[in-house]
Amino acid sequence: MSTPSPAATSRRGSPAAASRRGFLFVVLAALCWGTSGLSGRVVADRSDLSALDIAWYRLAIGAVVLLAAWTWTSRRRVARVAAGRPVVARLCLVAAGLAGYQWAYFSAVDRAGVSIATLVALGLAPLLIAVGAALLGHGRPSGTTLAALVVALAGLALLVGVSASGDAGTAVLLGTLLASGSALGYAVVTLAGGGVPAGVPVTLVGFGGGALLLTPAVLAAGPSVPTDAGAVAVLLYLGLVPSALAYGLFFTGVRTVPGPVASIVTLLEPLTATVLATAFLDERLAPGAVVGGLLLLAAVAGLYLRELGRAPEVEGGV
Repeated sequence: MSTPSPAATSRRGSPAAASRRGFLFVVLAALCWGTSGLSGRVVADRSDLSALDIAWYRLAIGAVVLLAAWTWTSRRRVARVAAGRPVVARLCLVAAGLAGYQWAYFSAVDRAGVSIATLVALGLAPLLIAVGAALLGHGRPSGTTLAALVVALAGLALLVGVSASGDAGTAVLLGTLLASGSALGYAVVTLAGGGVPAGVPVTLVGFGGGALLLTPAVLAAGPSVPTDAGAVAVLLYLGLVPSALAYGLFFTGVRTVPGPVASIVTLLEPLTATVLATAFLDERLAPGAVVGGLLLLAAVAGLYLRELGRAPEVEGGV
């Protein structure tokens, strides 16, 4: 086998290559997350677990998997990162954001359905992240990012409008409010997690801390243990794939992808969730929703071609 040339090695280790890998990681994470709502609904239908229970199991299972992976790979880690107060504060925000995000999200799914809950939560998140980044002094998003945000939100507006057109009542209103709270938690996770230096197990700390934060509420409500084999299997999937794996990919990718860009890329999650809800939960996907999905995909493709193809212009994660 031939030895790679210095030029090839340089290209693989270049900022452009790192940006492309980071972008791909965020895309894969979004696709995995898109299965969360359907998984949570399946568990709720096949057991007596509440939204709080499902959120806690997801975080706890994810934390156990991440701890096992971190312990297994710790032998090969030689560099250690000093975790000062700013890093500890960010990790606490990630844990609180994950706990609130999961609880609010599954509560919204229970009241308003998978499509509306996911679309509202991920549709509001880019706006909250962009505003939060500006307030934190990271500057205004680029013109390309703003244009992609407008296109993506237009697509989401179509998706939400079509999905919610036949729904009314306090349940949908409450579900929308809970999804908005979920968006706030997601924004906190994105902004805080992007600033944690490499070497710190941010995903593990976030999941473990989030599970600990929810534990008193679970105990107060009375813990519930699922007995249905199908529900247990889906819970394990929920803790493994759209949790441990997806968040690990996301926090790795966001280190080389700007926060506002990553937030728009993760709009693939509501698109995936809507398609799955249409296929398995009989939620109708009308032509207008298809148009909205295509606009969303166009926004993600535009970001890849215009932003991440220019390595010198890519900044570190927010």
